[in-house]
Amino acid sequence: MRAPTHSIHAPHFPRGLPWLNVATLRLDQQRGRPVLVEFWDFCRPSCLHTLPYVKAWHERYADAGLRVITIHSPGFAPARDEAAVAGAVARLGIEHPVLVDLDLEVWRLYENQGWPARYLFDDRLRLFEYHFGEGGYRETEEAIQEVLGIEREPVAYVRPEDVPDALLVVPTPDREGAYSGPYEAGAVWAVVSGSGDLVVDGEPRPVEHAGALLLVEHPHHTEGVLRLEPGPGVTVHATCFTPGLAAEQAPAG
Repeated sequence: MRAPTHSIHAPHFPRGLPWLNVATLRLDQQRGRPVLVEFWDFCRPSCLHTLPYVKAWHERYADAGLRVITIHSPGFAPARDEAAVAGAVARLGIEHPVLVDLDLEVWRLYENQGWPARYLFDDRLRLFEYHFGEGGYRETEEAIQEVLGIEREPVAYVRPEDVPDALLVVPTPDREGAYSGPYEAGAVWAVVSGSGDLVVDGEPRPVEHAGALLLVEHPHHTEGVLRLEPGPGVTVHATCFTPGLAAEQAPAG
């Protein structure tokens, strides 16, 4: 969504917060280049869905002047551990700067409301475009190209659910802890920590690190029954259900 005014400027980052992949960044030193800021939590499936696009924008546009910055603001307990954040950033192949916002200081400065959320500022650090939640990838990339003054073929959509005219069905709400019972969704995830096995519908699934673990994936919105049994050493903090395509839009085969 385009910003309604040019009078909204990027808040400065608080001093003393830890950074990953880069030495401390000062926002005033970014003046003269566009800056894309995304609020993110490695334990949230919706944030993992946006990650390929954010990584691609960094790879495609950094040389043209774009600065991509992820603000890791935790919503789930495992994401409140700095070492776990650093491990996730390395494991997921994130190479752009990440600011670790464990106490939500930056979150409050932005008055942010949810995950993921992204804010594109122009070269004068004025808000140019923003988006809350998944989707809007083509609009954001077009805005990036506009502030950079370039034109390129946009990043291809990663998932069928990302296409703007995809018809998605609202899933079962997320549940705290290890949920067992009926659900409706396109996919089921668990937010986990520890190490050991999580038994999913009778089948053991290894848990090796904290994060969001994909348990079940369907080609479209599906009704099912889930049974989760955490083994010794494994904690399930939440069970998350993500939207799926309506059956009439499911890909063939």
